[in-house]
Amino acid sequence: MDQMIAWTEVGSVADIPRQGSRVVKTAFGDVALFRTATDEVFALEDRCPHKGGPLSQGIVHGRRVTCPLHNWVIELATGEAVAPDEGCAGHVPVRIEGGVISLALAARTPGRGGCHG
Repeated sequence: MDQMIAWTEVGSVADIPRQGSRVVKTAFGDVALFRTATDEVFALEDRCPHKGGPLSQGIVHGRRVTCPLHNWVIELATGEAVAPDEGCAGHVPVRIEGGVISLALAARTPGRGGCHG
């Protein structure tokens, strides 16, 4: 199945500091790449489902990021907000081969808002 997915190279793991992020501009909008302390890499829309805060400027802790605007916590693996908050930052599948990061943009999961206040 992986062979049927179109992957787009967007950089290397070394380009992202541990517990940091980088933003990639795509036809679907800005995508934030996050690197954890254990060198896992995740990709989410660079937009918090709450009020659109730039997740790339958030704090990475474990496999989560905290939005810099209102402290919503988002799971990096899925983009889902951690309870009691509800919503999802769009998630993009990531592949790493030889330290090169590729995204499956066509297979992304669009985000959905969670807060109506």
